[in-house]
Amino acid sequence: MSDVLNYNPDCLFCKIIKGDIPSNKVYEDDLCYAFYDIDPQAPTHFLVIPKAHIQSCGAVTAEDAALVGHMFQVIAQVTKELGVTDFRVVSNCGAQAGQTVPHLHFHVLAGRDMTWPPG
Repeated sequence: MSDVLNYNPDCLFCKIIKGDIPSNKVYEDDLCYAFYDIDPQAPTHFLVIPKAHIQSCGAVTAEDAALVGHMFQVIAQVTKELGVTDFRVVSNCGAQAGQTVPHLHFHVLAGRDMTWPPG
């Protein structure tokens, strides 16, 4: 069981980090947690979330800069470990943009051609 900074008992991702909801873990350290998406949109699709409850990328502050940088370092490490060289990183910010869980997270998708523009 992990600790969540600013734990929100109504947040799905806080519950996953805490171990109250099972997930297929890809990576974990003191700052973030990565797990496979339960509804994958690509052959490889995992999420990286901070253990600190941050609402979205729109709520990131200067104090969060090192954490967000670390999350991208984790993305680079995990994709290398999975043998993935071409991938897309997505963060939806707000309901209109498609954010369904109000906790900062990065989707990492790979293994198929990605179209542009998305959506």
